[in-house]
Amino acid sequence: MDAEKAIKTYGRNYWVVLREGGFADKEKKMKAFESRLREMYASENFRKHNIYPTTSATYIYAVMAMCLEIKSLGYSDKDTIEIVNKGFERRRNFFRRIIAIINLLPNSFDIARKWNISDHAKRVKDGSITYDYFNAGKDKVEYRISKCMYVEMFDTYGIKGLCKIFCMTDEFAYAGLPRHVRFIRHSDLSDGPACFDEVIRKA
Repeated sequence: MDAEKAIKTYGRNYWVVLREGGFADKEKKMKAFESRLREMYASENFRKHNIYPTTSATYIYAVMAMCLEIKSLGYSDKDTIEIVNKGFERRRNFFRRIIAIINLLPNSFDIARKWNISDHAKRVKDGSITYDYFNAGKDKVEYRISKCMYVEMFDTYGIKGLCKIFCMTDEFAYAGLPRHVRFIRHSDLSDGPACFDEVIRKA
């Protein structure tokens, strides 16, 4: 996506963040966000990170710019994550409806299993995620990740902990599949030594 088009697109999300957060001087804060994101898109860091087909560096950098702007206003990591997430509520509601349909299916675990196998293959191929191991059995998928480019991108800008915004995506998805799937996250790379997950078929 063209940089200026991306700034306009994700600017709409940031406007929702500012509106829902009750922020004053929204126009001024929008300009600050746009300026920061434009600078980030023009950076060597972006060129270095924008090489993985399975990750959208354009999107990730927009979220990072939002986090950096909110964080600069004095908010904690926890509050920043909560505030920024408000900008993507419509996107989340769209996926929530899809997940709700999958949850009704008797083979929802098999769907989740296939998704994990496919995602693992794509991530290994483009090098965006480094797995210590990945095991996909009939009734359980288990993996441990020691390096993730999402976390690396956030860490480049000194906000590694705020990558939990993306780490939480799996938790959100599996929370919508309670009938046949149990998801256990032992740790993630935003604040731990590894991303260690189990996806288990419920009897």
